[in-house]
Amino acid sequence: MKFLIVTHTLHKKQDDDWFAYEPYIREMNLWLQHVDEVTIIAPKSSANLKSIEAKYLHRNINFKKIPAINLLSLKQVLLACYYFPLIFVTIWRQIKKADHVHLRCPGNIGLIGCIVQIFFPKKQKTVKYAGNWDPSSKQPKSYRLQKYILDHPKLTKNTKVLVYGDWENKSNNIKSFFTASYKNEDLKPVEERRLKGTINLIFVGGLTKGKRPLLSLKVLHQLKIDGIDARIDFYGDGIMRPKLERYIEEHNLDDSVTLHGNVNKEQVKEAFKKAHFLIFISKSEGWPKVVAEAMFWKCLPISSKVSCIPTMLDHGTRGSIIIPEVTAITSEIEMYISNEELYLKKVKAAANWSRQYTLDTFGEAIKKLLDER
Repeated sequence: MKFLIVTHTLHKKQDDDWFAYEPYIREMNLWLQHVDEVTIIAPKSSANLKSIEAKYLHRNINFKKIPAINLLSLKQVLLACYYFPLIFVTIWRQIKKADHVHLRCPGNIGLIGCIVQIFFPKKQKTVKYAGNWDPSSKQPKSYRLQKYILDHPKLTKNTKVLVYGDWENKSNNIKSFFTASYKNEDLKPVEERRLKGTINLIFVGGLTKGKRPLLSLKVLHQLKIDGIDARIDFYGDGIMRPKLERYIEEHNLDDSVTLHGNVNKEQVKEAFKKAHFLIFISKSEGWPKVVAEAMFWKCLPISSKVSCIPTMLDHGTRGSIIIPEVTAITSEIEMYISNEELYLKKVKAAANWSRQYTLDTFGEAIKKLLDER
């Protein structure tokens, strides 16, 4: 099978290997186990590799470089218009050669891919929509356009669009799907954490405004004010780091906060095993893998109501869905501290649910998709 990937994910080359963001690569390697030839259409970077990047495990890769584009300024919009014909033609030519087309959405490259695929109704296609499919959520116009094209059977044919969550009023194109981080071999007993002594909080993700890391830090601060022995570990990096560092210094929280930066998945896994609560109050998500990962290791998620999180947390029986306010989140944690039985019950339910979705079951589901005609 000649397999084509169209993505906005930045790629890097070292020797004869291609690298990209590790969670993306981890998933794509499952797809590539079942194909003979791979063509990747994506932007390329010459920067040094980072610890959060990994390589494709396939030896027959044909890479087609295209420019990275965005619509964040007038200059970038004009550049996107300039590059549009080149990207359009590149995708067109490679779709003609492919047996199976795999689009990664949402994104500007994904949008162009959505438009091009309209002209190839007989090609077998899958689309991984990694963003929030919730029809009621506020999203950029380009995202809404992609969703319209993909959900419209007259525009998008012979296609399975893989989305997170189960939504009403969807077409037959749309297939509720999942993702995974761990293998069956990771299904080992995990020690429960009692709510005694230090309460360990964890934040995993980019230190960006959309992930609200400062809110998580303020939760820790309020717990300390309330007399709770607590600490928080941040895993990830981003533009909000200087603000976090200033807040830590101004409020003398050095002994209770650690900013670990970007680390590998094994370090994050070990951190989940020690944490009592994941604080994840994101503004927008697709499949929040860190929530599923925390649940896997018996770390209870406290999260915002976004995307498919209500389904993941079973509307509160496998964690807490909370409004994004310091007082509300702090009160929720203190409620669990005073009701450890409820905490342990939800931790168990969360782990039982998350451990259904391993990379092994994910790989089997992907194979079924590729086998469908």
